[in-house]
Amino acid sequence: MNLFGKLSWDAIPFDQPIVMGASGGMILGIVSVLGWVTLKGYVPYLWREWLTSVDHKRIGVMYIVLGLLMLLRGFSDAIMMRAQQAVAAGGAQGYLPPEHFDQIFSAHGTIMIFFVAMPLVIGLMNLAVPLQLGIRDVAFPTLNAVSLWLTASGVLLTNVSLVVGEFARTGWVAYPPLSELQFSPGVGVDYYLWSLQISGVGTLLTGINFVTTILKIRAPGMSYMRMPVFCWTALAANLMIVAVFPILTATFAMLLLDRYLGFHFFSVDAGGNAMMYVNLFWMWGHPEVYILVLPAFGIFSEVSATFSGKPLFGYRSMVAATMVICVLSLMVWLHHFFTMGASANVNAVFGMTSMIIGVPTGVKIFNWLFTMYGGRVRFAVPVLWTIGFMVTFVLGGLTGVLLAVPAVDWQVHNSAFLVAHFHHVIIPGVIFGVFAGYIYWFPKAFGFTLDECWGRRAFWCWFIGFHLAFMPLYVTGLMGMTRRLQHYDVVSWQPWLLVAAAGVAVIFAGIACQVVQLVVSIRAREELRDVTGDPWNGRTLEWSTASPAPAWNYAVLPRVTGLDAFWAQKARAKQGQPAQARKYAPIEVPKNTPTGFVNAFFAVVIGFALIWHIWWMAALGAFGAFVTFLAFAFRQQEEVEIPAETIAQFDRAHPTEVAL
Repeated sequence: MNLFGKLSWDAIPFDQPIVMGASGGMILGIVSVLGWVTLKGYVPYLWREWLTSVDHKRIGVMYIVLGLLMLLRGFSDAIMMRAQQAVAAGGAQGYLPPEHFDQIFSAHGTIMIFFVAMPLVIGLMNLAVPLQLGIRDVAFPTLNAVSLWLTASGVLLTNVSLVVGEFARTGWVAYPPLSELQFSPGVGVDYYLWSLQISGVGTLLTGINFVTTILKIRAPGMSYMRMPVFCWTALAANLMIVAVFPILTATFAMLLLDRYLGFHFFSVDAGGNAMMYVNLFWMWGHPEVYILVLPAFGIFSEVSATFSGKPLFGYRSMVAATMVICVLSLMVWLHHFFTMGASANVNAVFGMTSMIIGVPTGVKIFNWLFTMYGGRVRFAVPVLWTIGFMVTFVLGGLTGVLLAVPAVDWQVHNSAFLVAHFHHVIIPGVIFGVFAGYIYWFPKAFGFTLDECWGRRAFWCWFIGFHLAFMPLYVTGLMGMTRRLQHYDVVSWQPWLLVAAAGVAVIFAGIACQVVQLVVSIRAREELRDVTGDPWNGRTLEWSTASPAPAWNYAVLPRVTGLDAFWAQKARAKQGQPAQARKYAPIEVPKNTPTGFVNAFFAVVIGFALIWHIWWMAALGAFGAFVTFLAFAFRQQEEVEIPAETIAQFDRAHPTEVAL
């Protein structure tokens, strides 16, 4: 019996210089950061104020930092893929061997969906939703921290596969039979499954937390139809998380049983059916698109209203469109595999639902346009991202309506056309929205705004680079180029792929501009300081408190009397209505706890052990996680009381809140 299961020195790819170079760079970067933090004496502060924090704002910031770091990792995979395809035409083989290229495109899709888009969206929801609801925290603060650190565990396991072992070569969807043990006997698929199982549990806990928070905890007077649109889109997204992430968890569990215990859920032996996996995966997969896109729609709604200086046009229709999308997203999954051999009637039904779901999305586009129409639009950087989204997303949506026609889908399925469409929807619909929200709420998190000049440069590089990178793929797709090609013989595709590679380079320049923007803004933070708490002349409650907001969010919980609560407060103040005297009382906030961080460690131990079949290590990890939760359950102090005098002193030092 091998004490370390399948793990041996052969698991480290010493014979692959590209992999070892990337691994060495990643390890050197981590060690350098940890060494710098230690030498500067920041470790106690980080542990006390961040790593053990249960404050929703700090958890949101950590989610966003995690997502941005993984954006760099996922984008590096994109650079390698585009560079390979740009040169690997005809007799040229490029620089990536097929087995490495397969891992790269699998890791790229997995990272971008699960570890970039999801953390960024969830991070912005954590940062803004409780503040917009006028409350002090989410319903389950410690569970919120556990969710964050379980996501971080999945991220760590995915990156460990770069150094020890391999990642899946199946694509980010891991379809059987390719993902079954017979055709993928290595540990790559196991890394994929366990990292997503662990992070998926964290996401499901997040969904439960936010559904409970939005439905049950709101400021006095804030009815459902007085909630900001971002809260509505967050509610819809988290309802979908609660509905469909258990499907993904169960699907991956069945595939794990196939691989570990010889079950036959998805293998043809003993009556298994691979198409059952495809159906189950996309029953999660298409709602996942809207789990990501709907919160971005909410951000565009907030930005459009704020920078137009007028209420959002058609608030009720926007809410209705959001919830219609929430329901319809569960009814369109089969359009992802029209070519599976279903009957014409089945394809026709799903084709029609796929077209119908475009209607509420169109309603939103018109609402944003009508909001800006007649308003005095300030073309700040968040507005640029919003307008860039509308222009780009409409074009991508039109290609989606085209793909909703089964006959058309039969012609372009599995081609580069589909790759172009997917990115044409996801990048403007999610990434542009996240960047708009990142800039919009940055001062609320850190107390100063970001540099406008570098922000504009970043936007234009992203906008131009995106179209250069993906428009050519529509052409090559129509010319017959399939997805995931490491090499191709049709040299007439190469000019288009060279343009696509140039587009990726321009996007890289945009990312560099964003890094410079952050550095420049930090250096000039005193000049960019937000002393009012309301740098954009906002309309919703988060702008009624200090920037950055204190741990308790609100000294006195606001009382809401209508839509755009903070705008109404400012209007009453301008009319000379006297502010009510503020009566301060002690506030209890949840006590910080290392439960989430410690359990993340044990989750990584369990996942790594199960991947490599080190059963004793898995048992120790499970025992450690159980003891950690037991210690938390029997904690003696659950909350910390903030004295009324401390709150009053902070309020006097930051006179930003408008009394109700």
